Amino acid sequence: MTHPEQPAHPDRIVVVGASAAGLATAEALRRGGFAGSLTLVGEEVHPPYDRPPLSKQLLAGAWESDRLHLRSPEQITGLGLDLRLGVRAVALDTGRRELSLSDGSALGYDALVIATGVRARQLPGTETVPGVHALRTMEDALALRTAVRPGARLAVVGAGFIGAEAAAVASATGCEVTLISDIPQPLSDVLGPDLGAMLTRTHADHGVRVETGVMVRGVTTHDGRADGVELSDGRTLAADVVLVGIGTLPNTEWLRESGLALGNGVECDAYLRAGDGVWAAGDVASWPDPVTGLRRRIEHRTNAAEQGLTVARNILAGEAATPFTTVPYVWSDQYDLKIQMYGSTRGAEHIRVVEGSVADRALVALYGTEDVVQGAVAVNMARAARTYRSHVAAGSSWPLATA
Repeated sequence: MTHPEQPAHPDRIVVVGASAAGLATAEALRRGGFAGSLTLVGEEVHPPYDRPPLSKQLLAGAWESDRLHLRSPEQITGLGLDLRLGVRAVALDTGRRELSLSDGSALGYDALVIATGVRARQLPGTETVPGVHALRTMEDALALRTAVRPGARLAVVGAGFIGAEAAAVASATGCEVTLISDIPQPLSDVLGPDLGAMLTRTHADHGVRVETGVMVRGVTTHDGRADGVELSDGRTLAADVVLVGIGTLPNTEWLRESGLALGNGVECDAYLRAGDGVWAAGDVASWPDPVTGLRRRIEHRTNAAEQGLTVARNILAGEAATPFTTVPYVWSDQYDLKIQMYGSTRGAEHIRVVEGSVADRALVALYGTEDVVQGAVAVNMARAARTYRSHVAAGSSWPLATA
């Protein structure tokens, strides 16, 4: 079947994913003057909500779930959406320009935006074991919050941002927390060994047991419920509650028969176009980096919003579409540490603290490759972090930035 021509001015736009990226797309379309049919499809029953607080304020009990909503009901209504919540996308026919939903309905479109995000990766065989938790949705966070009561023994599998933040929150509730990772230090693959060691000391200072350089083989059970984790070195650690934070998988299975390129996410061009009349934004989108040409997929809140804005502009711009560019940004709150990261720090050949010190747990560090600044990390130095962001954005020379 031949593909229909893309209308110069689309009348029907469907956004799949009631996420930060999906909402940003819808809002930008309306701000840009789009007055046609605009459908927002969400698998969860909740209107769009913010995910970073799940492992912070919501888990800690400082916020209730209604504070996570990205917009008020009145603001959502004001967008004039055909809002389809609690329904899942199951197939996409790009030839007919038709989206099939789990309730049996189908939606035609002139332009479609994929913003279906990611889901938590699970330990094989533990998916239905009581006491084993993930932390990706509002329900996940509320269930874990109930479980991390004083005196409970919590094993956190994975010391990335989610695992480290959850360990910090749980320790403050009076849990006995063990943080387990196969890397040498928490977040050392992102922050480097010195800052990773600083985080290890910080967690230990707050009573968290840190086990690094070891993998979790599985979860042990008693009477059908989790009672510990088995490590690759043969040890078993007792635990009443297990949080698995070992990464994510992009939600692309429903697109297998669509003809779209699916690798590590939905593969887009530099404009975030995934196919004829199809675009992608947020955690699920993979696009070529304009500097290196290598594909990137970023799972950060700010990136999701930025890509939603870009997709909306490009849908409305037609031939005047512009490539997506960004300086990635992510933050993490752990105890009294406010960690901010700009750019890309993984695989850096050089790491240098240019302000403050690791000992004081207040610093700015630059990360570089081939004498070019590629990233900056600040700990409890927010104002200085914004200054060094400009070096990341410009790709400043390493000698200049670190002078």
